[in-house]
Amino acid sequence: TIKSSLWNCFVENRLDVNLGMALSDVYAWTVDFYGLQKGDNFKVIYEEVFVDNVLIGIGRIQASVFQSNGKEFYAYNFEQEGKAEYFDENGQSLQRSFLKAPLKFSRISSRFSKSRMHPILRISRPHFGVDYSAPRGTPVVALGDGQVNKAGFHGGYGRFISIRHNSVYTTTYAHLSGYAKGIKSGFHVQQGQVIGYVGSSGLSTGPHLDFRVYRNGSPTDPLKLESPPSKPVDPKDLARFKQLVTRMNLELGK
Repeated sequence: TIKSSLWNCFVENRLDVNLGMALSDVYAWTVDFYGLQKGDNFKVIYEEVFVDNVLIGIGRIQASVFQSNGKEFYAYNFEQEGKAEYFDENGQSLQRSFLKAPLKFSRISSRFSKSRMHPILRISRPHFGVDYSAPRGTPVVALGDGQVNKAGFHGGYGRFISIRHNSVYTTTYAHLSGYAKGIKSGFHVQQGQVIGYVGSSGLSTGPHLDFRVYRNGSPTDPLKLESPPSKPVDPKDLARFKQLVTRMNLELGK
């Protein structure tokens, strides 16, 4: 049971904090880990990994239930066609998909790099995003559902938008020429919704979109982002899935 924060809950119960990270991945699209309250609670069945009888870490979460804001969120690890995914008690995927790209672009002018020569500053520094070259005014859309963290001028990024999709993923869109109607901090957007338009504001040599993805606060290559599946359990596997749910619910005390 959470008394102050999820982190403190793990420390107080001497749980591996990596289990907390794993839980946040499982529930990334269903539980708002930024909005947890005192009294929220969870149960989790997970694997522990040993080498020569020495605990070295945690393995896969098998099943869990997270109670937050008066609602219960169940998760079950189920394998079909050789791939394990997480589903709710009705066999619906807990994941949501991302678009492959946030705009229609002509070419990629710069890729994710830990060291790139800046075209204006002429110094080598990391470029933790992908630059999509496109005509000025090309619509830019949200990669997925989420809430706008910031929409405004942001230094060298020029006109800038940051969207928090869940407790794990945040995306940013820079060098815009303008914003779509209604886009401001706190605004909820849907996947594919137009949020702005390609421009060259800030430190930029021409119209393009500087697009970035952050996972748990760390930059990740957008071109290597695996869009999670969102398909339900296959009808041919439902009977086997229901048997798993029944067995896990007994262990979870449901």
